[in-house]
Amino acid sequence: MTATQEQRPRRRYAPRLPPHERRAQLLDAAFAVLGRMELHELNMEAVAQEAGVGKPVLYTVFKTRAELVEALLERERERGLAQIADTLPADLIGAEPVAAASATVEAFVGLALANPTRWRLILATPASAPDEYRAALRASRTDILARATALVEAGIATLPRWTHMDAGLLANATLTVAEMLGRLAVSDPDEYPRERLQDFVRSVVVLVGGSVPD
Repeated sequence: MTATQEQRPRRRYAPRLPPHERRAQLLDAAFAVLGRMELHELNMEAVAQEAGVGKPVLYTVFKTRAELVEALLERERERGLAQIADTLPADLIGAEPVAAASATVEAFVGLALANPTRWRLILATPASAPDEYRAALRASRTDILARATALVEAGIATLPRWTHMDAGLLANATLTVAEMLGRLAVSDPDEYPRERLQDFVRSVVVLVGGSVPD
């Protein structure tokens, strides 16, 4: 062995992980990188560096950048759906529909602010996102709207003065406002802080004659 070989530092190898753990580690790394850049800027080198592995390790799990992006977007969409499911009330029986809707919007805005990278991918869908991802988002929205409409219908049925309210339109309006405010919150948090968005929602409740939620 030559002196040069003796002095050369040994290459650092990433510890071996089961395939599912390695996949999760790399997706977590890609997600962390997206906290600092836009989706179209994401590159394999940055992900490998964030994960502390060499690019060959990354390419053994995700053959292409497109494959990595598709897997990450799908994971975050599924996690976002789970968060929304936790935010929707169990029922609206006996609740004032507008006040209940505003409380749901506020809860959703809180989710978006607590998970800005995830909700930026969902609400401000990048132009570089795959068509399949956009289609999945549309399908998810349709499912959420159907669930919200069913909740509103059940709640309205117990309140005689709300009998003529269009449950579908109220649910759609609530979802649309939630999406708009969430998009503003994650895209420009300095201009649209939580307090400003909450004040807006509560003002709308007062204007339509509902009670402001505690």
